[in-house]
Amino acid sequence: MQFLYPTFLFALAALAIPIIIHLFYFRRFKKVYFTNVRFLKEVKEETSARSKLRNLLVLLMRLLAIAFLVFAFAQPFLPAKNAAVKKGSKAVSVFIDNSFSMKALSSDVPLIEKAKQRAREIVEAYPVDARFQVLTNDFEGRHQRLYSKDEALNLVEEIKISPAVKKLSSVLGRQKQTLNSGDADNRTIYLLSDFQRNITDLENEADTTIEINLLPLQAVRENNVGIDSAWFEAPVQMLNQLNTLLVRVRNYTNEDAENIRLSMLYTGENKPVGTMNIPAKSFVIDTINLTVLKPGWQNVTLNITDYPIQFDDKYFLSFLVAEQINVLAINDLAANPNMEAAFRGFGNYVLTNATSNQLDYSKMSGYQLIVLNELTSISTGLAFELQQFVKNGGNLLVFPNKNATIASYRSFLSGFPADELERFEETAKKVSYINTDEFIFHDVYENKSANFNLPSTTGSFRLSSYQSRKAEPLLTFRDGEPYLSKYQVEQGNLYLCASPLNTNFNDLVRNGEIFVPLLYKTAISSGQTRPVAYTIGKDEQVSYPITQAIGNETVYKLKGKAEEFIPEQRIIGARAILGVHQQIPDAGFYELFLTPEEKLYQYAFNYDRQESDLEYYSGEDLENIAGPTTSVIDITDEAYLTQTIAERSQGIVLWRWCIIAVLIFLGLEVLLLRFWKV
Repeated sequence: MQFLYPTFLFALAALAIPIIIHLFYFRRFKKVYFTNVRFLKEVKEETSARSKLRNLLVLLMRLLAIAFLVFAFAQPFLPAKNAAVKKGSKAVSVFIDNSFSMKALSSDVPLIEKAKQRAREIVEAYPVDARFQVLTNDFEGRHQRLYSKDEALNLVEEIKISPAVKKLSSVLGRQKQTLNSGDADNRTIYLLSDFQRNITDLENEADTTIEINLLPLQAVRENNVGIDSAWFEAPVQMLNQLNTLLVRVRNYTNEDAENIRLSMLYTGENKPVGTMNIPAKSFVIDTINLTVLKPGWQNVTLNITDYPIQFDDKYFLSFLVAEQINVLAINDLAANPNMEAAFRGFGNYVLTNATSNQLDYSKMSGYQLIVLNELTSISTGLAFELQQFVKNGGNLLVFPNKNATIASYRSFLSGFPADELERFEETAKKVSYINTDEFIFHDVYENKSANFNLPSTTGSFRLSSYQSRKAEPLLTFRDGEPYLSKYQVEQGNLYLCASPLNTNFNDLVRNGEIFVPLLYKTAISSGQTRPVAYTIGKDEQVSYPITQAIGNETVYKLKGKAEEFIPEQRIIGARAILGVHQQIPDAGFYELFLTPEEKLYQYAFNYDRQESDLEYYSGEDLENIAGPTTSVIDITDEAYLTQTIAERSQGIVLWRWCIIAVLIFLGLEVLLLRFWKV
């Protein structure tokens, strides 16, 4: 047995007080008058013996009462095994995992309710002067400070399931930051979670000043199948054409999943897509051919039926289909008739021809593709505007003039940067390689091994080769020199041909199986494909391409099904960067607007699939990975968690028993004095 405050034991000197009283009070002589003294001797002997015994018992009760009262103030305890009892002020941080996986059942109640009950028991285990942090995956501002015991209990009651998911290393970092900001002598961390393998990234803790306790909660084993992701095969979706949508459905469990039905909600109609069988711990990618009949924003909701884990059964995606594809051809003099004929055959493509001195730079952002058709020179003003056009997501196709001013082209191309023109060589060459893995020529030809009729030239520019400029060859001459190269520049693409488009030097326009897909797909390619969906909690920012001048007081707003908020916003170039952070509460579609009547943009948000994989660490696993400074409390065996934690932090406390003993001994003293008559 040890004492928390051993200095109080000096008060045992007070035991001398009842002893002194006994010696000087109970030993006093008393006069007793008898009318009959015949039996004086017998009465005197009997009374003396009983009185002495009673007085000794009263003295003993008083001594024991004083002794146990002193012990109570000294707070005796029996130390817990392998635990050192800490003195001083206490700060406690309790993390309650409130992610979707905590909706799983533990016997008859959800894990989140069990976690809240255990959190209450932890708080109750500490003295009233302890300070508490109550933390969840939401990382709200109010969760970043310490509260009193009653306030902490109220915070625990308010916890609800949230789509937010955090790695446990990030959670521990927040807990340590809050505890270290105070001046408590003893700091303790508790983590209440199911400890899924996807989020548990604990390492051996080097900080021994903070006690860390893991409390794993075990759910009933469930199977889960979910929609992992969906994406379009092409970066741009076209009107009145088949757009290939790919859907990945994943089986997260160790058993085969059969007859999983996939459906699609589009234009108000719920259409069955088909059924699939998915092997254990694997996935299936299904293909949906989607025909868009009207331009504008399109909303698609993919759905499977899988009980009881349902947060990953729906997948929302949103995309914009333009009414037409706008192409601008900048010519030195006359327009190229072959190019005009090709674009006329594309249906919803609109070609505009202009000369370099007739351009309205403010309208450039309205084009998806700009073609430089054999310009002799490129002015610095035009070069700058074209560079900005590409960086903001546009596509630029360059055919140089045979008599090009090399200096102006070099200055222009180095601004991207791209390989530069060196000299024009009037030498016959034949293209021998086509890159069918890149988007422009991908899925254009049924038989990729067939002998294509590739372009040939009688004159072309030799290009400088800079490895740092990361050219991707699309078409290559037999001697290895590039004929057509692609350069990804921020959000757009630059396509550079080494030969003029003029038929005197290049037969490309006569080669329909190369020229037609080149024009068609460069207009709908993209350096950075616009996401069709975002993930709540992961994608903290979204962007909006600004198409018109805005003022400094412009305020963008986002509106969902049941909420509306103002995101953080920054203007960078021609894009508005919107910070949504933790303001997206539910999966679904969100509209961007300045006024409610005008929708500017649309975004689809989905719940994080990180917790779809229902693989957990057991208590034994946690002990192996947590390290010696971290304790694992198996609460399945702890019916009385409050008592367990109190004993772990304070040992087996005995002061209450001392108070009870004081009351018992005082009661016995009263009984002796009142009922034992001498």
